[in-house]
Amino acid sequence: MNFDLTPEQDQLRDAVRALGRRYGHSYFVEKAKAGEHTTELWDEAGRLGYLGVNVPAEYGGGGGGLTELAIVCEELAAAGCPLLLLVVSPAIAATVINRHGTEEQRKRFLPGFADGSLKVVFAITEPEAGSNFHRLGTVARRDGDDWLLSGRKCYISGVDEAQYVLVVARTEDATTGKLKPALFVVPTDAAGLTRSKLDMEIVSPENQFLLYLDDVRLPADALVGGSLDAGLPALFAGLNPERITVAAMGVGTGRYAIERAADYTATRKVWGGRSIGAHQGVAHPLAHAAVQVELARLMIHKAATLYDAGRDLEAGVAGNMAKYAAGEAAALAVDTAVQALGGAGMTTEYGVATLLGAVRAGRIAPVSREMILNFVAQHVLGQEKSY
Repeated sequence: MNFDLTPEQDQLRDAVRALGRRYGHSYFVEKAKAGEHTTELWDEAGRLGYLGVNVPAEYGGGGGGLTELAIVCEELAAAGCPLLLLVVSPAIAATVINRHGTEEQRKRFLPGFADGSLKVVFAITEPEAGSNFHRLGTVARRDGDDWLLSGRKCYISGVDEAQYVLVVARTEDATTGKLKPALFVVPTDAAGLTRSKLDMEIVSPENQFLLYLDDVRLPADALVGGSLDAGLPALFAGLNPERITVAAMGVGTGRYAIERAADYTATRKVWGGRSIGAHQGVAHPLAHAAVQVELARLMIHKAATLYDAGRDLEAGVAGNMAKYAAGEAAALAVDTAVQALGGAGMTTEYGVATLLGAVRAGRIAPVSREMILNFVAQHVLGQEKSY
């Protein structure tokens, strides 16, 4: 059992950390509050090859795996720049296209993922069904050689930055008449696709949207994998990378908050000559949060290692556990950091309260902590399904 990164992974971690710190949390917050995007950081990360570390080398990527992409997500977040589109585009969309797209789709899309010039967002969640794909109302039906998509999606991240959206729809199986999931690559400027921005209480440069699909016409080659049989495997292909990279982003955010708080408490002096960090009432909560963050990091490393080894079922369990642990740890770390800094913790200058909304959302999305507990109870503890 080896907990060490390879020399190449260490170099990647150091390089991404240096890039993130050159931009920093103040850059992230300024962009978010101005209603702008972190375009400069994204473009530079793409040019340096960090956004395509998990794309096969034959398509211009780094030829690595989810372990490498998790490193990128964690280190940018640890520098105060948690980029949600890293989860949506390189982790989910690129993985789905690479593992289940046709060769034509891989040649068309993967080079753009590799250099960061292409952003593809993901649309599964719906107002009524949530993320329960068994109850999705977005339907795709044949019209000659084309497809027509109709339905609604909600909480779709980054549509205004992306060229395409990967839409999960339901299609009717001609042999059984039953509905089955299918994934379609839909241009964000397609006729019949409209969007409405959702106002969120989160400081983030990525926006959330409602999507409306009104008979959006797509050519046959928009169907991922070129066959309806590819739909279910393609859908599940994106779930483990999503959970693992969200967890990595959460752990990075927790590290950032603890580092900010530890620097402050080690130098802040109020009573006599001792720093406030010398008091156990201040130091112990920070130490506890640091322990929780490190434990979550270990589970992320395990989950990514299992995934890269092709052990998908085990990676599913570990990925869900990592997402749960990281969500709890990140929320604890940021809240503890705010408390340790006192009034300064609520200021924009010190840069921790600006993360409260994001880490709270991390306990809800992309899958809630309660649904993860349901998963663990059923698949690990052997309990009867409760929902």
